[in-house]
Amino acid sequence: MTSRADTVVALRAAGAAFVLQISDPIPRVLHWGADLGDLSPTTASALALTGGPAQLNNSPDIPRTFSALPTEYEGWSGTPALSGHAQGRATTPRPRLVRHRVEVPSDALGGSISLEFEDTIAGVRTDLRYRLDAHGVLSVDTSLARDAALSPRLGSIAYTVSGVVSLLPLPERATEILDFTGKWCRERSPQRSPLGFGTHRRAAHRGKPGHDSPFLLAAGTAGFGFGHGEIWATHLAWSGEQQYLAERLPEGAGAFSSILGTGEDLHPGEIILEDGDRYDAPTALFIWSDGGLDQISDRLHRRLRARPAHPRTPRPLVLNTWEAVYFDHDLDRLTALIERAAEVGVERIVLDDGWFRGRREADAGLGDWYVDDQVWPEGLGPLVDAVRARGMEFGLWFEPEMINLDSDLARAHPDWVLGPAEGLGPESRSQHVLDIARPEAYAYLLERIDALVRQHSIDYLKWDHNRDLLEAVSRADDGDRPSVHRQTRALYRLLDELRERHPGLEIETCSGGGGRVDLGILDRTDRVWASDCNDPVERIQIERWTRALVPPELIGSHLGASRSHTTARHTDLSFRLVAALTAHAGIEQDLTAVDDDELAVIARWTGLYREFRELLHSGRVVNADLSDQATALAGVVAQDGSQALFTWSRFATSAAGQSGRVRFPGLDAAATYRIRIREELGATSRHQGNDPDWVTAAVADAIEVPGSVLAVAGVPLPTLNPQQAMLIDLRRLGR
Repeated sequence: MTSRADTVVALRAAGAAFVLQISDPIPRVLHWGADLGDLSPTTASALALTGGPAQLNNSPDIPRTFSALPTEYEGWSGTPALSGHAQGRATTPRPRLVRHRVEVPSDALGGSISLEFEDTIAGVRTDLRYRLDAHGVLSVDTSLARDAALSPRLGSIAYTVSGVVSLLPLPERATEILDFTGKWCRERSPQRSPLGFGTHRRAAHRGKPGHDSPFLLAAGTAGFGFGHGEIWATHLAWSGEQQYLAERLPEGAGAFSSILGTGEDLHPGEIILEDGDRYDAPTALFIWSDGGLDQISDRLHRRLRARPAHPRTPRPLVLNTWEAVYFDHDLDRLTALIERAAEVGVERIVLDDGWFRGRREADAGLGDWYVDDQVWPEGLGPLVDAVRARGMEFGLWFEPEMINLDSDLARAHPDWVLGPAEGLGPESRSQHVLDIARPEAYAYLLERIDALVRQHSIDYLKWDHNRDLLEAVSRADDGDRPSVHRQTRALYRLLDELRERHPGLEIETCSGGGGRVDLGILDRTDRVWASDCNDPVERIQIERWTRALVPPELIGSHLGASRSHTTARHTDLSFRLVAALTAHAGIEQDLTAVDDDELAVIARWTGLYREFRELLHSGRVVNADLSDQATALAGVVAQDGSQALFTWSRFATSAAGQSGRVRFPGLDAAATYRIRIREELGATSRHQGNDPDWVTAAVADAIEVPGSVLAVAGVPLPTLNPQQAMLIDLRRLGR
């Protein structure tokens, strides 16, 4: 439809709403947050009337508004939604709405608003689309297209896109922000700060989100937690470079106090639009909650689970060979490992790094994706046969985007290495980056991976990416062009084409652990490797925050050895097993090195995983808000409330001798629950004389406790020794 001034439109779903006024020259945002009910003419008129702020001193002579594409033309002095230039000209974008379309499904859950703009200064057409899904997640997609006919003064001069940022306003009560930092083996470490004046900007400038990825930027009411507080959050569904920002100006943002935004972080000259060219910005997701961070997670998890391509089959128990054998690939040794894996109930074997030509250490061979006949004289066939003979699936490790200079591929095609023509920069992990946006390199990778998948009917790929992209410029075409955006798009095409050729193939995304965890990569993969750290003290906390975005069935979580490969810390088997149970479980430990007693405990753990995985991989993730940060109470509650599994964990000692009454979040206060303490993996070590009476009873046999006591009053929990965890199984009675 053609735009009409002063039309107010709303998208509503799952208790959330987005309201926009279709006004000239740019629509303005009136509301994003709680559902306001049916948008009656009275409500629409009142929102529009109250959408304008005061006209301030020493300010433009008209009140500032906050529009869908805020610009300086409207008096906006903050981060612009659009920025760019045509050889130093056309630096003041003035998009003007020419068309809009509103689509609401018959059930009135969600819908979309599509806006089309023309900019006669920049000679650019902009398409902006808001979509609210049935789960209350708002996605924002922006596209720019160069149209020389719109700006005859510029003629055919190309337009360089400097930035496209999706921005939404925040109310005055959003006073705190939460985002994440991290490093290798300590990904997704939360950090909080007040939302003060100025710009809080986080940029992921590593050619990927990185181990220190902002991941999710949330602004909320003071002291918001897992189960309480009003929160506005954003995530960029993109596996390249990113920027996140929360910004507060003294004059506010129209009638609002501040803004939240995200977009791709572009290099100078990375996106240059000739006449007819188009740039599609990555999808930005915005999520509102009045029930704390767990409600943000629930909306995102429901969105992911509703995808047609979301894994529907039970997530198989995995054994990955890396920490068991490293580069020591030997058929007899691996066959013995496979036999032990079959004994405990493993359902998928993944052969990790070391199977391809010249790969005896981490400094050679990347790029030569042919089976090394010096290590595998009969090829991988005998190993694959051994796996399949025991009823298990077979997976294989690749790192397609990387290349060692000590490889046949690099020697044959040195110009395929991403880097300046002047000379390559330093190696990282003895490797460089392959320019997969180059058609010849892309075709080579597709042919090699496709051939191996076909030859061995491979079920699963572990897709690694072990270094940051630095000086990521391509020597193809005109040379030294910034290439992170093209590299990321090429990765997506490669993954999409492999999945199209092999519909049953599953792919795990790994990036030196958790360096590439985002909803862009998850649109075309089936699992994320949250971290290279299997130390349960670190892992529980890494996965707790990974679940803020990703549901448990998509998070790989593996049992490691007693002495952690990455931290050298020793931990009890029971603690390691509990930590690896509540996501997509697997094993890294060398099972040939454990005794029969330990193997029997591991077998009981695989039984627990099969018992609980339907719940774990479909339920709602909940976390208790605790004052003692040395402890955690986390659970998964069935969508119908019929069952729940909680883990009570302690990482270190505390000043307090006991927990006090702790509430179990997510339970039905009107129900009654049968509770058991599950000790099949061994009794949890306590730092106390005796358990609370209810725990003693629940260890001996199942007990019945009203939901009002568990969810409202709370119950005292045992004081565990450091590096211990307890499993608490709850089943609702009746109904």
